[in-house]
Amino acid sequence: MSSTPHFLQGVYAFAGTGLTRPGPIDASLTFVVPSGMTAQPLYFRGGNSSDELICVTLVRDGSPMRMFPMGARSSVNVPLRVVEDVDPDSRLELVLAAPEGASGEVVVDFGLVVF
Repeated sequence: MSSTPHFLQGVYAFAGTGLTRPGPIDASLTFVVPSGMTAQPLYFRGGNSSDELICVTLVRDGSPMRMFPMGARSSVNVPLRVVEDVDPDSRLELVLAAPEGASGEVVVDFGLVVF
């Protein structure tokens, strides 16, 4: 079976609107699984430059799939190889929630394989 890696990554500024109100980080952090293919998340790495706890969430078709909290000026590295397959035509997006008034930059590196 042939597979292709795909990465959603970059450094993005954010301004918090509340931990219970996640919002898009950047349009480039969205991926739609091609028709007839399946995707499997491999890992998430992220860093938080702010003085507050933030949370990046992997959303599948509008519903939270996995949450990645990051402490103040901290990072996280989560292997995801045992996570379920993502069906064809599913929309994956990384969103961010931060306390109201918090601001900083988030470093995001999310890897998946499409097969």
